[in-house]
Amino acid sequence: MPQQLAEDRRLVADAVVELSRRTRFPVAFGGLVEGGVARMTAFHGTHTDSLEGLAVQLERGLGGRAMIELRPRMTGDYRTARQITHDYDGYILGEGIRTLMAAPIVVDGRARGVLYGGAWGDWNIGGVAAAPAVRVAEEVAAELSRRDETRRPATDGTAADHPGALAPQQREELRESYAELRAIASAIDDPAIRARLADVERRLAALSGDAHTTRLESVPEVRLSPREVDVLARAALGETNAQIGALLGLREGTVKAYLGAAMAKLDASTRHAAVARARKWGLLP
Repeated sequence: MPQQLAEDRRLVADAVVELSRRTRFPVAFGGLVEGGVARMTAFHGTHTDSLEGLAVQLERGLGGRAMIELRPRMTGDYRTARQITHDYDGYILGEGIRTLMAAPIVVDGRARGVLYGGAWGDWNIGGVAAAPAVRVAEEVAAELSRRDETRRPATDGTAADHPGALAPQQREELRESYAELRAIASAIDDPAIRARLADVERRLAALSGDAHTTRLESVPEVRLSPREVDVLARAALGETNAQIGALLGLREGTVKAYLGAAMAKLDASTRHAAVARARKWGLLP
């Protein structure tokens, strides 16, 4: 196992213990995204070895949904939960877990892993338990981000290591430039100039590591309208509907409608999940 991966797994192992301590969940486990799936490598308080080998895909199960929506998900009765898929019942129910919470580890707008807290019976999974779990996940994310920065000179100092790779700050600047370019293009009537700007937009999007990854995956056919992309690109920068409307010359209600349409096409329940999915599928940088 590469040393860096081993170090990151130890970080998660410590976080799992800390999550259990802070939330008092009797069971805790977690793992990082490796090879496209979150592989559970750290366990605390388990009664069986049923969770060994669990690898969670994005969108699948409670943890997969948390990772794609970039927010914690929870259920008080896992066996009967209807808002999630049950791909991993053999693992979760094999451990006898009834109450389950998943907190994604989010770095640079993407899920890098997930931490779980569970109990064999009823458990209070409101803010009292969720808030500290989220803080633990955020602390892991901050440390991973720090490690990414310190490792970057050794791992992607040349184009041959990671072609097209961008530092986090560069990627945010690219996304801001992309959103601004779309705002400028929307105010231009000349079709030829708009077409040239659209070509520049595509080239900017192609610089994103997300878009590169997407080309290696099976991606659903999703067509967003130009205005849906405009508002989604601004929402990706953390702007409110009112701010987006002011920048794009739209009513706040119109912005909300465009975002709602984009979310529906992307099958996302929140704007954050819509942005994450759009980036994953190469629709945004």
